[in-house]
Amino acid sequence: MRCIAHSLSIFLALGVATGLTRSASADDIQAKAKPSGSSSVKDHVRRGQRARNAGQWVEAHAAYKAAFDAADPTTSTERERAELAGELGLCEVALHRYRDAAEHLSRSLEQREALPDALRRRFEAGQREAAKHIATLVLGVDPPDAEVFIDGERIDQVARTYTRFFEPGKHMVRARAPGREEALHSFLAVAGAEHEITMQLPRAAASSAKEASSAKETATAAPASARRLPAARAQAPSPWASWPGTLRITGIAVSTAGVAVGTILIVRAGKLDDDLSARRDLLQAEPSSSASMCWHAPRNSPCGELARLQDARNTYGRAGLAAVITGGVLGAMTAASFFTDFSFLGVKPAGDRVNVSPVANGSEIGARIEGEW
Repeated sequence: MRCIAHSLSIFLALGVATGLTRSASADDIQAKAKPSGSSSVKDHVRRGQRARNAGQWVEAHAAYKAAFDAADPTTSTERERAELAGELGLCEVALHRYRDAAEHLSRSLEQREALPDALRRRFEAGQREAAKHIATLVLGVDPPDAEVFIDGERIDQVARTYTRFFEPGKHMVRARAPGREEALHSFLAVAGAEHEITMQLPRAAASSAKEASSAKETATAAPASARRLPAARAQAPSPWASWPGTLRITGIAVSTAGVAVGTILIVRAGKLDDDLSARRDLLQAEPSSSASMCWHAPRNSPCGELARLQDARNTYGRAGLAAVITGGVLGAMTAASFFTDFSFLGVKPAGDRVNVSPVANGSEIGARIEGEW
């Protein structure tokens, strides 16, 4: 009986040990089969490096994008995430995705002090290349907690100053806040230029709500007979009220066309002047040339060709200068008409309808006149 008891105890002990061993082995295998987040990021980075060195930018971009998305802020450092953002931005520069490249490189260079010098220089060079093809907007908003929408898309970040990148073209910025009037601003993004916009949302007038409430109460208190009266027919606008607007539109069109045509003529004159200089130098380089060789030269000779080029250059230059001056004068007269008060003709004063603001950026300088006429 004692032998049987000892055998049973040994058998049970071996079974328990075997079960524990199998359970531990299964746990180890499962742990090894499930890679950690850091190892997967490293795998993506190695795959991206191989594709980048082979010039396979699409594959490199996909690998670095996967590594950037997989980088967990709790297990990775700011420097590691900055390096991933910079490498992703360089891939996007190579793929001509300049707006995305500017976003990622800008995010990377926010940690420029933590980056190695070689990486920082690479990322800065990529950012300069991307900046040539996109426009940069530095937007200031007051109050800073206002909601900001750019081209209808809401910015989740809340700040006093925003830096955003855009493809060239026209864009719309809108801001709103409780108790404030909504602000709108449109701008034309120019490649390689930096635009600065400041939007201040004025406080909503407190009297507007009171006026609306009193108007509602007055309408409610009015007798039913008065409310049933037909509305008075609106008086037809005077025909004299339309001619200032028509003249302004005509003046803007004529002045713009004059300046454009004049500029083209001046450019043409400059091209003819270059051709004239080149042919004169070529003619004077000949061994038989002299200072008096063109005094009595026939029309079909090289000297006659020089004379025709000179006459054409002078004609284009004078015509272009005259067109530019005429367009400028008409433009000045049209701009001055915006400040003229036509109230004696029954027209709304210009001061209430016109807004003049200076414009200066990488491609234009002058004044912008906005209003209705």
